Amino acid sequence: MDAVRDFFITHHIPMLLIVGGVTLLGLYVGKTMRFIRMPSVLGFMVVGVILGPSLFGVLTMETQTSLGFITDIALGFVAVSIGLELSLSELKRQGGGMVVTIFAESLLAFVVVTAAVYLLTRNLPLALILGGVAPASAPAGTVAVIQEYNARGPLTRALYSVVGFDDGLGIIIFGFSAALARALLPGSEAATELSVGAVFLEPLEEIGLSVGVGVAIAIPYSLLARAIRSDRDILPLTFGAVLVSAGLAQLFHLSLMLTDMVFGMVVVNSQRPAVINRVKNELSQQMPLLFILFFVLAGANLDVRALPALGLIGLVYLLGRSAGLIGGAYLGALVGRLGTIIRRYLGIGILSQAGVAIGLSLVVSQDFAGLGPEGRYIGSTVMTVVTATSLVFGLIGPILTKIGLQKAGEIKTTDRETSDA
Repeated sequence: MDAVRDFFITHHIPMLLIVGGVTLLGLYVGKTMRFIRMPSVLGFMVVGVILGPSLFGVLTMETQTSLGFITDIALGFVAVSIGLELSLSELKRQGGGMVVTIFAESLLAFVVVTAAVYLLTRNLPLALILGGVAPASAPAGTVAVIQEYNARGPLTRALYSVVGFDDGLGIIIFGFSAALARALLPGSEAATELSVGAVFLEPLEEIGLSVGVGVAIAIPYSLLARAIRSDRDILPLTFGAVLVSAGLAQLFHLSLMLTDMVFGMVVVNSQRPAVINRVKNELSQQMPLLFILFFVLAGANLDVRALPALGLIGLVYLLGRSAGLIGGAYLGALVGRLGTIIRRYLGIGILSQAGVAIGLSLVVSQDFAGLGPEGRYIGSTVMTVVTATSLVFGLIGPILTKIGLQKAGEIKTTDRETSDA
């Protein structure tokens, strides 16, 4: 193993060779997962872990940085795919109960993790930060399973709604908790006075601008898509529009997921069914490749050596987040009078957590580094805990999503799964 790692460190391997190799390896390892009735995404992540710095070191940190744009592209298309499932007529059909459910699962995850970590550590700023990260989900894992098995039904529609709107709500919760935690640290400039702007207005401004950019790109795209006569021109038009939308989100430090999700929502609610179906059909042809590359890179980013550092705080975070999301989804669906299937299985379908949470923990690590020893301790602890638990959630999340969809009767497990492999 060390010899392989040393070879890739000392030799310059062309990036095209790496991308081609991981695509082929991911494809066939993903297919083998069907022999054990597991989602292909699990195989993609296993390839990433094996090729990443944790083991063979083929996908070094430098390589991952160079290929980071692939992750952004994949997330952009995942977000658009979610948005294309969120028609206003469908949301109206789901009713206010879905709004209640989204708020319930996010807020309960925040409350449970914050309370549990505080009872364990008696460190309120640390508890608030970990609580603020808890609602963040990884929509790519859920969407990959739904699309792989062509799931259809009320639970599938509910999953699209929840993972879609989680991003916006998560920004508000994290913004609030991070600002409050910063204010509670001794020696912080904010310790003497809480800034309403920092706590509420800044996250709301980010959400508002993300929505504005998504709408601004979707309107001309919709006009152009309607005028196109050839189906083969839909893909380059969509590809360019999604990248422009995602690039503007990065330029102005907005939510990439929310921006492109709004882009998809505007399209699905403003175009004729024929146009929408053309866009969806073209996207469905490209998503498998993006999923392979995205999850291989996600797996490479998860350092299995961080698991021993999980510790008691990590275990409490893992259990608290799971209990909060599952319990909140159940209570929200119960209060919102959603169906029994949604109450039972929605929670286990939204446990995946990866890139967004790790990104938030990196923000904490950077922002709190200058706030003294306590700030540095919080930053390093949050980074370690979230990285380690994201490995667990990233692996079990898609599995549980598939189980929930199966029990809901929205995917069929047949002999075709194994024959396809």
